[in-house]
Amino acid sequence: MALRFTVQGDSEQETAAGLALLVAAGLQLAMPPRELTDRRWMARAVPSPTTKAPTGDAPGRGPAVTN
Repeated sequence: MALRFTVQGDSEQETAAGLALLVAAGLQLAMPPRELTDRRWMARAVPSPTTKAPTGDAPGRGPAVTN
């Protein structure tokens, strides 16, 4: 399954700002901000090929987390 993270905004600037947050979190640009119908904007980011999924045995992650 491929992961895609989408940002939707009311303007190109708002969408670009949200996309910048995803890129800062380690994702890479998949689709720059584009205007859709009805003056809505969308951008996409995907995990970089070097990003590894968190393992279930890391502290605070996975099904064995207790509160």
